[in-house]
Amino acid sequence: MAIKPTIFKMTINLSDLEHSKYQTLNLTVAQHPSESVERMMVRVLAYCIDAHEQLEFTKGISATDEPDLWQHALDGQLCLWVEVGEPSFDRIKKSVRASKNVKVYSLNTKSHVWWGQLEKKLTNLNLWVYRLQWTDVQALAALVQRTMSFSITINGDSAYIAAELGQVEIGWEVLKRGLIESY
Repeated sequence: MAIKPTIFKMTINLSDLEHSKYQTLNLTVAQHPSESVERMMVRVLAYCIDAHEQLEFTKGISATDEPDLWQHALDGQLCLWVEVGEPSFDRIKKSVRASKNVKVYSLNTKSHVWWGQLEKKLTNLNLWVYRLQWTDVQALAALVQRTMSFSITINGDSAYIAAELGQVEIGWEVLKRGLIESY
């Protein structure tokens, strides 16, 4: 018998000061049995950073042909592909061919090694690569409850998260800038 995902219910008061977006998100997030809480929460943070009415969580880890998040235009065209973690070069190439906009949110303790191996190979590809600090991600994971309400305020290259169990600020470094597309 297969292990089922753990379901989390989240109400997020999102304030994106950079893009003047203010909204309340009601998310139901499935944590795959092989997924860490840290990775799941980076998926949620990426969802908030890239918030859009057509942005969706996918099957994620359990689907090798889908990203963690994606957004389709009204005509069905894939316009944003979001990966969380340290994907292989082949997976990144596939994503760049499939979507006009690609973002990778790297979060692992070995992120610097992954980036060192791929940086030159990614030079001519149109994608954005962000690196989050692992200690910040761990602090965010410590705030998680199965049902929770919290606020996220995004300003520049950081997000301030306040929840019932505490608060944390997560900053990210932009390792690679892609072309700016509207999506």
